[in-house]
Amino acid sequence: MTTHFISAEIDLQENPLKLQQAIETELEKQGEPLRWAITEVDKDQQTVQIEAIVTSKKVGK
Repeated sequence: MTTHFISAEIDLQENPLKLQQAIETELEKQGEPLRWAITEVDKDQQTVQIEAIVTSKKVGK
């Protein structure tokens, strides 16, 4: 199992629950999220910057 640092940009959602779901869906594409944080909000572009730690199964040896 390997651990990765992920940075992603997500569209800002009006509902906080939808924002959390969008973040988790995006992070799950990279692996299993251990923790994540919103590090920046761009009101003009309507996006949030996310930094996360995810784990994924190591492929091969």
